[in-house]
Amino acid sequence: MIFREALTNDIKQIQVVRNAVKENVLSNLGLVTDKDCVEYLTLRGKGWVCEADGTIVAFAIADLIDNNI
Repeated sequence: MIFREALTNDIKQIQVVRNAVKENVLSNLGLVTDKDCVEYLTLRGKGWVCEADGTIVAFAIADLIDNNI
């Protein structure tokens, strides 16, 4: 397993992980768009991913504007 900074080309896999959660499930999968992810990774904060065998299995994104993760 490796941890590294999230890149915008990771967004598709990040969305897979986000939409697979059992807790904090989105009522509408369209609520968090790829465009939103780009904004949070490039303008509002920074993100990190955990990869296992080349697949993203977890992520965290820090929002420095609203001060949350």
